[in-house]
Amino acid sequence: MPFYQDLTDKNASILFWKYNDDDAFDHKALIEPENFAKVEHYHPKKLIEYLMVRQMLKMLKPDHKILYKTIGQPYLFPKDAFISISHSYPFAALAISQKRVGIDMERIQPKIVRVKHKFLNDAELSWTETEDEVELLTVIWAVKEALYKLHPSKLWSLKKHYQVEAFILDQLSNLKCRVFDEDFEDCYTARVIKMEDYYFAVVEEDHMLNYKVLTSSPF
Repeated sequence: MPFYQDLTDKNASILFWKYNDDDAFDHKALIEPENFAKVEHYHPKKLIEYLMVRQMLKMLKPDHKILYKTIGQPYLFPKDAFISISHSYPFAALAISQKRVGIDMERIQPKIVRVKHKFLNDAELSWTETEDEVELLTVIWAVKEALYKLHPSKLWSLKKHYQVEAFILDQLSNLKCRVFDEDFEDCYTARVIKMEDYYFAVVEEDHMLNYKVLTSSPF
C-alpha cells in the first residue's frame, strides 16, 4: 500500500495516499466500533476514503482512533494530538500534529467560477479574474477550507471571515491568509501543492504570523 506522497514537515506528520485496485483493507481492524453505524451504509468509494485514512493512522499511531464530535468534527482518541482529514476519491490525506493543523484538497473544475461569489470577498475578486481564474479559485477554496478546519472559532462564512492574499500559481509555498471578525485577526501562512488535477493545502498553527493584508494584485 504505497503512499502517493509523504508531506511530513518539522511540525506535523502529513500523509497523502492515492488508492489503486490492488489496495486491500482489514475492515474489522480499521473501522472503530463507535463508527460502525456511521459507515455501514457508505457508498463504496466513500468507504475506501474512510479506510485509507484509518490505515494511515495505524501507521502513525496504531493505538489511536478517530472519533467524531456531535458536529461531525473528527478528533484523535486518546486526545494527545490534533488531526485534520481530507479526501476526494481516489485520494485521501491525514495530518497529525501537536498543534492545530488544517488540510484540504480540491479538484480543479471550471464550475467553481459559478460559485465564487459565495467564498470570495471583493479584494480577492479584484485579482482573480484572469486566464488562470479556475486554478486561483481552487487554491483559495482549499486554503480557506483548511483554515476553517484549523481555527477553533469555526466562523461560518468563508467570504466574510477568511481571506487569502494575492499570489501567483508558481509560488505556492508561503501563501498569506487570515481568519478574522470584528474582535480579532489571526494570520497564517499556507503551503499548497498541486497533485495531478488537485490542489492540496496545509495550514499549521506554528505558521501564524503578523502582517498587513494587501489588496493589490501581484500580476
